[in-house]
Amino acid sequence: MKKKLLSVLLGLVMTTGMLTGCGGSGSQDSKAEDGKTVLKMWTIATESDSFHNAYVKAIEDYETAHPDVKIEMESFENQSYKTKLKSAVAANELPDIFYTWGGGFSKSFVESGKVLALDDYYGDYKAELPQQALNNATYDGKLYGTTYTTPVSMMFYNKAMFEEQGLKAPETWDELKAVCQKFIDAGITPIGMSVKDTWVLAMTHDALTLKSAGAEKTAAALTKDGQSYNDADFLASAEKLQELIDMGAFTDGATGLSNDEAAATFTGGKSAMFITGSWLGGQIFNDAENAENYDVVPVPVCSDNAKATDFMGGAIDTLMVNADTADQDAAATAAFEIARSVSKYAYLDGAGIAAWAKDYDDSGVNVLTKKIADYTADATSFTIWFDTLMDSEDAGEYLALLQELYSGNIDPQGFAEGMDAQLSK
Repeated sequence: MKKKLLSVLLGLVMTTGMLTGCGGSGSQDSKAEDGKTVLKMWTIATESDSFHNAYVKAIEDYETAHPDVKIEMESFENQSYKTKLKSAVAANELPDIFYTWGGGFSKSFVESGKVLALDDYYGDYKAELPQQALNNATYDGKLYGTTYTTPVSMMFYNKAMFEEQGLKAPETWDELKAVCQKFIDAGITPIGMSVKDTWVLAMTHDALTLKSAGAEKTAAALTKDGQSYNDADFLASAEKLQELIDMGAFTDGATGLSNDEAAATFTGGKSAMFITGSWLGGQIFNDAENAENYDVVPVPVCSDNAKATDFMGGAIDTLMVNADTADQDAAATAAFEIARSVSKYAYLDGAGIAAWAKDYDDSGVNVLTKKIADYTADATSFTIWFDTLMDSEDAGEYLALLQELYSGNIDPQGFAEGMDAQLSK
């Protein structure tokens, strides 16, 4: 996992609740006029989101299997949702079920007692959902969420544009720079970019850092495990990002572009590459006129500290349950079963790599998503994206520093020092 609230969908089967203010709380016993139990759920699966269709189908499946339960879903744009979710936690206004990011992002929610532990329910699904897929939803040995996809950062590229310039997909930093320069010389934007949605810029920086410093060092610095960020490898990754900025590798006006707009420059053939999550595979087949012109490879290796098979990403997208929900059994069961169906439908749509076991025909999955699944099957490491691995305060400062770096208000050394100062608190 962006523009607007989810509209009312398939009224005979699924109701999309347009919830506001105090209506967001799932702590009150809610019954529909027909006597059904009503569970309120928040997600980021807006109509423009690649997981939208999977959620719609998953809720249809759940309501068919549980005719006594009605799911009311409301969806929000990614960045604004993070603020809304934190406010809802503080105000005790969480819905019954809510999408969140595991790792450091949700740690404070769990520590504040606002999230229901799901260990008593996991046993019914353990055979289908491996424990390793739940590491980022596990805190102090207890399970607090259910994941459904294993997204990773990849470098998507327009192979038709590459062939026109006599280029091949870059595998190293030097090759990436050379490719960018070739496109610039030809008057073509090398890499699509959004800085307005800073997480898009962060995905490029995160990947460059992983491929410069390596997985263990990167994770140790971000989790404050004895590794300073004021280090030559972290400085090198910021310098690499600065090189790309200075040479004009990114979309003009990126500071004013949203993720959707930046992605459209790529799927519309106006930029040659786009570094983002694996969900773009399905989006390309929905949005691009000539989907066969596109391909995908791992982000290039930048030093001997990392391998091509080290990936940014992992099972982080999580459904959690409000500890104050009126019906814990119904909400917990719904969270697991909806997650299972989202895992299936999102994979079939090409939106993500399934975290749950596949017991269905996947022969129709698009070639890009299958290729990503093949790459990740040989992964040597998964490192969660910076702004979810770190706690929320550190993540906020990280994104602010990235914007400052992109805008030229600080240099790479200032960025590394700023990160070190924040992570030393």
